[in-house]
Amino acid sequence: MTDTITARLSDPATARESGHQKMDWAREHMPILAALREEYQADQPFAGERIGMAMHVEAKTAVLAELLAEGGAEVAITGCNPLSTHDDVSAALDAHENVVSYAERGVDDEAYYAAIEAVIGHEPTITVDDGMDLVAAIHEDYPELIDTIVGGCEETTTGVHRLRAMAEDGALEYPVFAVNDTPMKRLFDNVHGTGESVLASIAMTTNLSYAGKTVVVGGYGDCGKGLAKKAAGQNARVIVTEVEPRRALEAHMEGYEVMPMQEAAKEGDVFVTTTGNRDVITREDFEVMKDGVLLANAGHFDVEVDLDALADLAVDTFEARDGVRAYEMADGRELNVLAEGRLVNLATPIALGHPVEVMDQSFGVQAVCVRELVESGDEYGPGVHDVPDELDREVAEIKLDAEGVAYDDLTDDQAEYMGTWQHGT
Repeated sequence: MTDTITARLSDPATARESGHQKMDWAREHMPILAALREEYQADQPFAGERIGMAMHVEAKTAVLAELLAEGGAEVAITGCNPLSTHDDVSAALDAHENVVSYAERGVDDEAYYAAIEAVIGHEPTITVDDGMDLVAAIHEDYPELIDTIVGGCEETTTGVHRLRAMAEDGALEYPVFAVNDTPMKRLFDNVHGTGESVLASIAMTTNLSYAGKTVVVGGYGDCGKGLAKKAAGQNARVIVTEVEPRRALEAHMEGYEVMPMQEAAKEGDVFVTTTGNRDVITREDFEVMKDGVLLANAGHFDVEVDLDALADLAVDTFEARDGVRAYEMADGRELNVLAEGRLVNLATPIALGHPVEVMDQSFGVQAVCVRELVESGDEYGPGVHDVPDELDREVAEIKLDAEGVAYDDLTDDQAEYMGTWQHGT
């Protein structure tokens, strides 16, 4: 079994102290998880469960893992991206008596998948995934464990897409909640979280402004919408590229310029892909880009910017700045790739991911979905399931209460009116 992160650090004590400091700060700003922690510590709903997690191991995720452990579970966790782990946070988590962390930043593919196998070695009864690598590995290599798995939760758009494709092929053999698709995740995490954290990460990594620049957003789903809105708010000209006509029309009606990537490639100063698909920016685009452009990916996997084609075109590559690799073209132009084309808001050297308050909401949904699996997992068959609306509302209610926000309730007459077809003009 792979060594835990603690065994691989030269100074584990210092790392743990730093990690706990980050977790303490996050915990103070996560009222949803605080409320659930109080409930779960008292009720111990996860006693006897083994929860396997493959997620971005940083402070907010650590607070979720800690919550599940303090609710009675044995938790084994690793990363879902080779560059998104904070080693100090991973070490702090590994010090928890009910948590084992295998997550380490900067590992190669072999070590990355070895860590996932180490988590699977704990024989989880519930999986919590971000990108579906854990679910895929279990189905492909450890199918004998499936009968003892109650179900899983999937955090991100890419993972849900993969799971739905798997379910359509009849290959998904246990229930998984599409946490990404529920309103408390999608409307806040994808829109506000992605928009704010991506732009902040790029700005901190490059020390450059958006004002007066042209930002090209590849894809106008929830993440693209948030990114376009936030970039426009920082006085950038925004161009959107899309393959789906209704989303392209929506972007146009929102006031953004819409054009094919090949045309946008000539205009942009900053390019950010948000599609979850491959080859969004390709060789033909690189050939017409301006000198000094920034290329970043806000999708889950590092396939949206064709780095192989870019490397093939380059006559030289070098580190222009920590977290920025410059590719020099034959004509002297330099195209700059952030975070090796990986998830830019989590994989740059100083990336912090989504704002704490946003992830409190998303991870609140994760926490209640895990509880639902333990309490009622037998009611869900194999496949991808929407999060029950009452669970999503529960998380929203906790957040509003913590914020001191009051709201109206339907009267009995209003509820009756909305529930019947018999009222006419």
